[in-house]
Amino acid sequence: MAIQSPLRPGALQIWLMAARLPTLPAAIVPVLVGTAIGTRAGTFRPLVFIAALMASTLIQIGTNLANDYFDFRKGADTADRLGPTRITQAGLMPPNTVLLGTIIVFGLAALLGLYLVSVGGLPILIIGVLAMAAGVLYTAGPFPLAYHGLGDLFVFVFFGLVAVMGSAYLQADTVPFVAFIASLPVAMIVTAIIVVNNLRDIDTDRRTRKYTLAVILGRTGTRIEFTLLIVLAYLILPIASLAGIFSMWVMLAWLTLPLAFHVTRIVWAEQGRPLNRGLIGIGRLHLFFGILLALGLLV
Repeated sequence: MAIQSPLRPGALQIWLMAARLPTLPAAIVPVLVGTAIGTRAGTFRPLVFIAALMASTLIQIGTNLANDYFDFRKGADTADRLGPTRITQAGLMPPNTVLLGTIIVFGLAALLGLYLVSVGGLPILIIGVLAMAAGVLYTAGPFPLAYHGLGDLFVFVFFGLVAVMGSAYLQADTVPFVAFIASLPVAMIVTAIIVVNNLRDIDTDRRTRKYTLAVILGRTGTRIEFTLLIVLAYLILPIASLAGIFSMWVMLAWLTLPLAFHVTRIVWAEQGRPLNRGLIGIGRLHLFFGILLALGLLV
């Protein structure tokens, strides 16, 4: 019987590494917030919620796998990488296998999307096609978004605005104005995740000619961008509440302020590999902020 080397992870562990589980709140939170808004405006459709949550998560995983494969092919992932292990670059999985996994995951998302299209019609079809296309074009094609300073915008739009408003539409058959306002802080914090990631990788990305917005702005500019995203995400809540768009219950999300201060200190104090702590922290902040915001919208 063959014995698995203790130094090499098993196949399941390798795929879980490729899926990048810590990034999945980026797909979960907008569905939670959008569903909370849609439920208040319409009725709660549990099957639609589950399907939307699964489809969003699969699109996130598919994007991660595509990123793993295409960054390796373009030479952006090297032995100098400071972030979590990329399975293709580390030689843990053949590139063609990772590409096949990408196709399968996006295919599963498309199957769930067919059900969602039957509920939401043409708008959901357009959203689904664009989201999957952008997930691939983030690092693939002749003009990869992440290589031309557009990665932040892609995340802001698709994992913030579109995901929240689309989830609300699936529940309420309309997009209330409150859905757009609620999508803004979600979009800002989820974008802050990619900002920390790119801040950590400025030097290696510059060497491989991957011109992320962080490479273009530099360290100080990127830290300012991060801080503005966090500050504005929190300020939107009391402003919208005072304007009568939200109830004051959305201020529950301010309970996460200590974590926001902690992560911001890391972002300003560290560079390189130590920023992985900030990346974990901003992922947690996004999850807790989103859950509390969704609860506040439901009350």
